[in-house]
Amino acid sequence: MRLIFMGTPEFAVPTLARLLDDGHDVAAVFTQPDKPAGRGNKLQAPPVKTLALERGIEVFQPSKIKNNEEVRAAFERIKADACAVAAYGRILPEWMLALPRLGCINVHASLLPKYRGAAPINWAIARGERETGITIMQMDAGLDTGPMLARRAVEIGAEETAPELSLRLARVGAELLSETLPRIERGEVRHFPQNDSEATYAPILKREDGLIDWQLSAREIADRVRGFQPWPGTYTIFRGARLILWRASETVFQEGVGEIEPATIISVDKSGFAIACSGKTFLRIEELQIEGKRRTPARDFLNGARLGVGDKIKDEGELS
Repeated sequence: MRLIFMGTPEFAVPTLARLLDDGHDVAAVFTQPDKPAGRGNKLQAPPVKTLALERGIEVFQPSKIKNNEEVRAAFERIKADACAVAAYGRILPEWMLALPRLGCINVHASLLPKYRGAAPINWAIARGERETGITIMQMDAGLDTGPMLARRAVEIGAEETAPELSLRLARVGAELLSETLPRIERGEVRHFPQNDSEATYAPILKREDGLIDWQLSAREIADRVRGFQPWPGTYTIFRGARLILWRASETVFQEGVGEIEPATIISVDKSGFAIACSGKTFLRIEELQIEGKRRTPARDFLNGARLGVGDKIKDEGELS
């Protein structure tokens, strides 16, 4: 098939690579503009751009697409059979959805209609889901509201982080699109409408999403630690700086432990420490990081900060 591909982050790379390996004619790639990164704020190309240039594919990086005449002219010139989309990062205008002969086909990282939106992997983990997956969908003018063409479920590992799950789902998405595209071409794929009453949303992550609400249980906080990696991180405010938790899990203490104020250290051993959370639940912390410094084992942090049992790892004035 003659295709246009739209995608930006590492998640989209396996899909583009698979389309090329399958022998499709990817006539152009659309991706987000280069962005400053690193200490020197040097411009860094999106991963999809890097692969496209290696394969000799024409790359477009418009900052806007809705009323962009150059973008529209490119779509009209290419006359693609379909536009394959994987984590492009923008809502496509209706004219773009209508131009390819078979429309625009999206690789979405959730089992729709759950977790429509920009950050489905992060929110699925953060909200304690034990299963997610990939949905291949026909795009329409709504936010991930189009009919579903194929779905594949994936179990979320008990300790799996968002970057780890993203790598697995990227491979599943590439495989499922590879299987589905020929069936779309042959007219063998049924369109299943989504049940809007079952929809949930995964909005773009904001810095404040990572601030720990100590009224949550240890399990809920641990899920956020895994889900909000690498950004915004799950953090508390300690001595005026963000204290980011990198490895944490729910732990159990013997019966009879009384009500302890959340964020209080209740035990320390060689591999870390445990703190009280809401509802007599306890969070074991093994690795953390003061903003601007290196990640460190929890015990080293305690020694450096001179903390022990009975101390808190949040500022008294911090709002939960």
